[in-house]
Amino acid sequence: MEFFYQYHSEFAVLTARVFLGLLFFFQGYDAVIKIGMKQAVDAIRQPLYGKGIPDFFIVAGTWFNALTVFICGFLLIFGLFTIPCLFLLGASLIVASIGFGLHTALWDMKHVFPRLILLIFLLCVPVEWHLFSIDTLLFGF
Repeated sequence: MEFFYQYHSEFAVLTARVFLGLLFFFQGYDAVIKIGMKQAVDAIRQPLYGKGIPDFFIVAGTWFNALTVFICGFLLIFGLFTIPCLFLLGASLIVASIGFGLHTALWDMKHVFPRLILLIFLLCVPVEWHLFSIDTLLFGF
């Protein structure tokens, strides 16, 4: 029983990290594998068409977001390169928020806000709390 009391903070971080990783991974899986990148780009391009955004930015932003959430989501599940992945996922959320904001001024944050809260939580906790991860095994945090 002492184990559970001793490592409750680390388990909270593990739970948040795996949950966030799953959310991002399946989002990326849908875009990259299930839907395909051409259809994902077209889905983003259509609502932003005529807003004065160069097509290069739409394509680059879509590819960046899809690959970032797919790869970093997978790595988060196992706790590999956790902090760099969280930084990239934060950038991805910013890019996605800009796209949503350009499309609709008052957009629904129900999908973004939980990810943002978990991401900020994982960035704010001490690195030592990321105990149950491959990072700890490889790099000894």
